[in-house]
Amino acid sequence: MTPLREQMIAAMRTRGFSARTHQSYLAAVGALARYYHRSPDRLSVADLEGYFRYLACERGLSGASCKLYLNGIRFLYLRVLGWKSFDVAIPMPRRAQRIPELLTRREVAAILASCTNRKHGMLLATCYGAGLRVSEVVGLRVQDIDGERRLLRVRQGKGAKDRLVPIGETLLETLRAYYRLFRPSSWLFPRGSAPDQALSISAAQRMFTAAKARAGVEKIGGIHGLRHAYATHLLERGLAVHDLQQRLGHRCLSTTLRYLHWVGEPRGQEASGQDLLGALGEEVDHG
Repeated sequence: MTPLREQMIAAMRTRGFSARTHQSYLAAVGALARYYHRSPDRLSVADLEGYFRYLACERGLSGASCKLYLNGIRFLYLRVLGWKSFDVAIPMPRRAQRIPELLTRREVAAILASCTNRKHGMLLATCYGAGLRVSEVVGLRVQDIDGERRLLRVRQGKGAKDRLVPIGETLLETLRAYYRLFRPSSWLFPRGSAPDQALSISAAQRMFTAAKARAGVEKIGGIHGLRHAYATHLLERGLAVHDLQQRLGHRCLSTTLRYLHWVGEPRGQEASGQDLLGALGEEVDHG
């Protein structure tokens, strides 16, 4: 390991960055060094501008992908190498403005019902019932479920923050049944071949894709669609936006407000409205 890499890791640890941020930032800086075959501390502003032109024009990366590289590289120069500013002209492709396709309650119910594997179904139900990111659901431990207070603890979510998420009665009872059946010892969703390790993010994403295909749901989007559905369905059931912000772990309210474009008139349920899995049964009954 080079001294510069060690310094960068130390700087990220000091700031409490998540493991995924470590991986992303180091990969961005590593790619920059390989492109020039020189250590990044020997590069000039002109070199950096040329590299980002390469990413945008020759590789054709999207604005979102370029920004991932930018975040890691800018961190290196500002926080590790001590540049006073990062005055680098960067061509940033315009990000396409697309409104993701929202999963309806009926579609969520169909996706969950299509899971013949109990572990797969429980993971997807937890994603929807608690509004978790995929990295958060695979990182759950058995001890993170507080059945007495009906809370689920999310450890080191985005931004390296812990939070508590209320869970509805249906999700709690389903989790209890899952525990009695499989008796996980540490990770709530362990790898089948290695019970002492958490399930991978890619495996969870594949579970969702397969379940969606079996359910005949053709809307575009991955497992994060369950979190989008959670947020929107709670707003429709009368939950206050500020309360939703806390549940989702958003630092800025503006991020949560983006869900309002999906919401019609509230249905008038009680404002807590957190038993979304129970509400799916109502949708099926009325269908």
